[in-house]
Amino acid sequence: MRDTPYRQLKFKDYTIEGFSRAACQTFWRLPEFHLGFDLGAMPWDFMGTPFWFISHTHLDHLAFLPNYVARRRMMKMTPPTIFLPQKFVPAVEKLLGVWAKLDNGSFPCELVGLEGGEEVELSREVVVQAHPVQHRIPALGYVVFHRRKKLKPEFLPLSGDEIRNLKESGVKIDYEIRVPKVAYLGDSNVHGLDANEIFYKAETLIMEMTFAEEEHTSDKIERKGHIHLNDIVRRKDKFENELIILSHFTFRSTFSTIQECVQKKLPDMLGGRIKLWG
Repeated sequence: MRDTPYRQLKFKDYTIEGFSRAACQTFWRLPEFHLGFDLGAMPWDFMGTPFWFISHTHLDHLAFLPNYVARRRMMKMTPPTIFLPQKFVPAVEKLLGVWAKLDNGSFPCELVGLEGGEEVELSREVVVQAHPVQHRIPALGYVVFHRRKKLKPEFLPLSGDEIRNLKESGVKIDYEIRVPKVAYLGDSNVHGLDANEIFYKAETLIMEMTFAEEEHTSDKIERKGHIHLNDIVRRKDKFENELIILSHFTFRSTFSTIQECVQKKLPDMLGGRIKLWG
């Protein structure tokens, strides 16, 4: 039995793991990319993941940060790197300082503040880009790109030695290809989704759909920074993603009710691309 239950899905050449329920806990991991999103909880077998991208600082997305950092210290693992909206870095530093006093121990980690549009190079192949979204407090969504270099067509006929000589002389012999593999919206209203077209184009989109029932439709949902099923229905032709994971459902609705609402309005589940993460 897992200490903290979560779902797992293999898709193409990567795995998506995690769980999200509004006001409860949100955490996701992409093990092949060595990164995760949000720390509302932390299964023990996620401890080896060294990079975490925090969408915003509400408790259901951040509450497990001190525990995660302390566990890695206890296990003599290298301190993790936590990326989060720049505005909240000082407050999170204070939070960890308070826990250090309460715990009588250290909480070693690197906190890196990000603004929308900034990029993080995790490796030669993996780049993560931050995008501003619209929630009740400042928040970021993230896109994970796989990148690779390709030789420019004009150099293809050349021998290996000729290519090496050109490279050593300073000639740029290649160009970069980026594939948006996974987009993570975090908590946002639909305007945060619309403002970042790349979310509609990534192979996989992990997004919130907090509300689905008609009785929940109101301007309040938008003001609080959340998405309703109707927002998705109105934009169904915009989604180019191969996989769309809907999550972060309100406790005001049962999972079976959410399923019924989605199947009624999107009976083909956008060609089978929608997965309800309950």
